[in-house]
Amino acid sequence: MVNVKKKSDEIKAFLGKETEFGGKLCISGSVRIDGRFTGEIWGTGTLVVGKDASIEATITVDRIQIAGAVKGTMEIKDRTEITETGSFTGTVRTQRLVVGEGAFFEGRCAMGTDESAEDRSDKEI
Repeated sequence: MVNVKKKSDEIKAFLGKETEFGGKLCISGSVRIDGRFTGEIWGTGTLVVGKDASIEATITVDRIQIAGAVKGTMEIKDRTEITETGSFTGTVRTQRLVVGEGAFFEGRCAMGTDESAEDRSDKEI
């Protein structure tokens, strides 16, 4: 069987393990961060947070996969995944939330679309 990678899954930008960046980052496609970042991240596509990454930010993207540490506020349009090595502290609004065994989550989570937010109260975890 041939493993075909979707073009949209290709990493388009990479912030390496030994790097630090602060400011505003606008993404399109898949972007991976393994270093330290503070500021704002927004755009379309997927943000991949590597296990050595440390991010303190306001994040608005389609999808996020967290294997490192993230602190802040997130508005994720589709899917939020915190893997077994990942940690998140803050507030997240997302359509889908996946928390792996051993992952750390501390904060508030609201799930669903903005239209259904009026019908649901925020869930504290």
